[in-house]
Amino acid sequence: GELHNDGGTISLSAKQKLGQVRQDIPETDEPLIDVVLAAHTEMAALWKAAETEEDPNKIADIYQALADMDAYSAPSKAATLLTGLGFKESQLNEPFSSFSGGWQMRVMLAAVLFVEPDFLLLDEPTNHLDLEAIMWLENYLVSYPHTMMIISHDRELLNKCTDHIIHVDKKSLTLYGGNYDAFEKERALRMGLQQKMFEKQQAERAHMQAFIDRFKAKASKATQAQSRVKAMERMDLVDAVIADRAIKFNFPNPEKIPSPMLSIQKADIGYVDGKPILRGVHENIDRDDRIALLGANGNGKSTLMKLIAGKLGIMGGEIFRSGKLRIGYFSQHQTDELDVDSTPYLEMMRLMQKTIPDIAEPKVRAKLGAFGFSRDLADNKISALSGGEKARLLFAFMSFDAPHMLLLDEPTNHLDIDAREALVQALNAYEGAVVIVSHDPTMVERVADRLWLIKDGKCSNFDGDLEDYRNFTIQSRREERSAEKKAAAKAKEKAE
Repeated sequence: GELHNDGGTISLSAKQKLGQVRQDIPETDEPLIDVVLAAHTEMAALWKAAETEEDPNKIADIYQALADMDAYSAPSKAATLLTGLGFKESQLNEPFSSFSGGWQMRVMLAAVLFVEPDFLLLDEPTNHLDLEAIMWLENYLVSYPHTMMIISHDRELLNKCTDHIIHVDKKSLTLYGGNYDAFEKERALRMGLQQKMFEKQQAERAHMQAFIDRFKAKASKATQAQSRVKAMERMDLVDAVIADRAIKFNFPNPEKIPSPMLSIQKADIGYVDGKPILRGVHENIDRDDRIALLGANGNGKSTLMKLIAGKLGIMGGEIFRSGKLRIGYFSQHQTDELDVDSTPYLEMMRLMQKTIPDIAEPKVRAKLGAFGFSRDLADNKISALSGGEKARLLFAFMSFDAPHMLLLDEPTNHLDIDAREALVQALNAYEGAVVIVSHDPTMVERVADRLWLIKDGKCSNFDGDLEDYRNFTIQSRREERSAEKKAAAKAKEKAE
């Protein structure tokens, strides 16, 4: 209802409740749980009326209405939603205003889910969530009892939670039955791309098979190899429609250097002396490693990335880097550091001139072209680029000198599904090491061969695939909530 149609008619049931995540953040010091409870205006009004009503018959009607809408279990439901989206039990009574914008948006998401409208509208609901919260949200939405309409770049979310796809293209809408994979398969068939799709799939299957053949007999890698077998089985579904994709990425391959390229030995890592975020980190990175860092926001994933990139020193322990090691580092915050008054061509020229002072223009443009920058786009002001184009520009910058290792900290935040697919393919074709932090489960599953878990100040190998990690996360949260409740009950008992 925020826009009105220029022609035709729109009809909605008068009784149908629509719900969407509020974009206007309220200014309030109310506790988080109260903000969520207040979102159900009908329930909140009945509770308020119960406090002032004096007529016994009306009071009985009010309490019956509250019982009918299951109001007595509402605080428990609100708490479940908030903890599922990453809040600790101890935070539920903290003031809403004390949290950052990203965390406040999680509260707004919890609020609309709490109301449980007949028609739920979600526009990029995973934008402010980490991988663990996304996994929880997927499981929640799978069993949502009413109608949902979702806009999302998260392929896994669309596959798990939708049974129809509306494709918006060239000012028209086309409805497809099934989830996102089914949509891509059907659209590919309609566009007559079977052969091209077959060739692309064969290349990806060959990459997966090479990993399986190499590690299936190695105990420490057996589970990851098994996850690749599962992924290959799922590839009967066509992975991507590529006919009208202009975007392709190409990371240049480095020369080989001995492994390990980097070795971290019992390192303490952090920003404040005496207060390390991670302790005793003891890991090696070889030239063909594909590592994903897992763990909730704030546990130290980006901190470890900065250490590997050489942007942060160690507080204790040792770190060894190969003398020839070149690292390409992508951080989601780097887009804020781009010179918006310059152009992609001028910035790439300046970067390449540091190593080759008399670099020729065609070579500069070729580097940009490998990431989808035509001459016109390369000569545009950076201020005119979209978020996805800026991300692609940073990919070009980080890899211009063929680094041996790519560090990618949330590389997909501004990429649409097509660009994410192009990035997956480029990383799988790249012959160096990759370390990635991503809230995109599809990206992690298709790129990473090793999983490192960053939790409770430690970095450890996670022995399992992403589905195992989903189960581990759900179980961990249950145990944390149970421990917090026991601690709260003990504190209350002691106070009494």
